[in-house]
Amino acid sequence: MKTMRSSTLCFVVLLLAAPLLHAQDLSKYRHFTLGMSLTGVLERTDQKMANVKVIHSRPALIQEMTWWPRNVPGASLRSEGIEEILFSFCNGELYKISVTYDPHSTAGLTEQDMMKSISAKYGRATIAAPEIDSTTNAGYETNQKPVASWDDEQYSVNLVRSPFNDVLGLVVLSKQANAQAELASAEAVKLDEQEGPKREAERQKKQTDDMEAARQKNQKSFHP
Repeated sequence: MKTMRSSTLCFVVLLLAAPLLHAQDLSKYRHFTLGMSLTGVLERTDQKMANVKVIHSRPALIQEMTWWPRNVPGASLRSEGIEEILFSFCNGELYKISVTYDPHSTAGLTEQDMMKSISAKYGRATIAAPEIDSTTNAGYETNQKPVASWDDEQYSVNLVRSPFNDVLGLVVLSKQANAQAELASAEAVKLDEQEGPKREAERQKKQTDDMEAARQKNQKSFHP
């Protein structure tokens, strides 16, 4: 009787734990993990700091780097089906991965096909994901159509469709870090607007001073 009870209890525990066993870490996408350092991502993609774009420098350092896997000859990280990946960093840490799939690799696949494939990695999907907001790269994500999402308390994985070319993509992000980056970006825009007139006045003054310095120099050396 005791053995039967133990066996029943184990069976129930396994049934309850099954979804957890199949659920995957939402902080990971292929060879990359949210929270990775900028240096680590550059090493894995064989890129250089020159490929990194500074979006805002204060109050937080927001940077982006676009990677085209197919442009890396013979690389082990060459990813079939991916056209490009946009990596977003806040103070040197990866907080968002925005993937654009190759249209040829996804041709004919329905949204249900994509959801089934992604669910095999991240578990059960939530249909009709919320709109994905992006302050740091409006050109990539503005008005993307949400298709489905996979969420936990910390991370979010979102299947989206581009409004420009109808191409499917995946956005993997840290909820907390993404919120912090968006707040920092909004504050940076405010600071730029507030300090814009002062910086423009300083630019014009420097231009005038440089011109006067050149005039003084050329007055002494110019011969008609």
